[in-house]
Amino acid sequence: MISAKGYAAMTAKAALQSFSFQRRDVGAHDVLVKITHCGICHSDIHQARDEWGGSIFPMVPGHEIVGTIAQLGRAVKQFRVGQTAGVGCFVDSCRECPACREGLEQYCEAGMVLTYSGRDKNGQTTQGGYSTQIVVDENYVLRIPQVLSPAGAAPLLCAGITTYSPLRHWGVGKYHKLAVVGLGGLGHMAVKIAKALGTEVTVLSTSERKRKDAERLGATDFAVTSQTETFARLQRHFDFVLDTVSAPHDYNAYVNLLKTDGTIILVGAPDKPTPLEPFPLILHRRRIAGSIIGGIRETQEMLDFCAEHRIESDVEVIPIQQVNEAYERVLKGDVRFRFVIDLASLK
Repeated sequence: MISAKGYAAMTAKAALQSFSFQRRDVGAHDVLVKITHCGICHSDIHQARDEWGGSIFPMVPGHEIVGTIAQLGRAVKQFRVGQTAGVGCFVDSCRECPACREGLEQYCEAGMVLTYSGRDKNGQTTQGGYSTQIVVDENYVLRIPQVLSPAGAAPLLCAGITTYSPLRHWGVGKYHKLAVVGLGGLGHMAVKIAKALGTEVTVLSTSERKRKDAERLGATDFAVTSQTETFARLQRHFDFVLDTVSAPHDYNAYVNLLKTDGTIILVGAPDKPTPLEPFPLILHRRRIAGSIIGGIRETQEMLDFCAEHRIESDVEVIPIQQVNEAYERVLKGDVRFRFVIDLASLK
């Protein structure tokens, strides 16, 4: 077994604290990654506080992992020691179901093996990237292009692919009008990626103070959703609405912003259900859809796309000792736009 150090939630809603644990030995097809950076995702907070149910404790969160390959299993051919590598939201899947065979491991019919708060095929609890190192099967490891900084690339492994995947799946691009709801960790990546795809982007936010950020990131327009005239002005205006908000809110208001045949895509995951009115959908043949991350092949495609267009996440790098403070700041929206932990601070 391999010794690792990290920060863990020992019980639901408990503050994260220093934690030592064991990783499995490096098998024939495994890669050992020494972690240098790990992003903080809002879902880390949901999981650590068991707000979705089913969390496994003790829990080392973190699924936006970048580091350096330190050891390879004897059968690994596609990576080399010293290479910068990434690990995203899952570390295994059944590999046999139709979804897995199509490269859609995130929709594995047996359930993808989550990077943390999951159980691997041996029944062992998985632990995430708020830690010094991780052992992952080579088929679930990603190559980080050299032009991307480790800190700026880390959130791409969740926030980046969460927004890239639906934009690509629904063919969002030139001549489309896209509304991005929320300008946080997910929303700011959506703006950057959609702009690179040639899309006209409007940011919809509760806060006027996000306007300058939206313009800097490439948005064509900005509207404040706390102003009722916004919804009247933008009614039937958009081909797509990408809703990135993780707090409970009214989906129905945003459905009415869609043209006929428009689609609202949900990528945020509130912890409470939201009632949905059918008639705004029925009367204009609108669609409401959901999307979650991407498969390994598509995630690598996203990383290469971001490298080509020089897209990184806007990050605030912190030592791991500030993780609990960072959680509180995320809940207050006090970050531009993603916290990333520098694991050199974990000694």
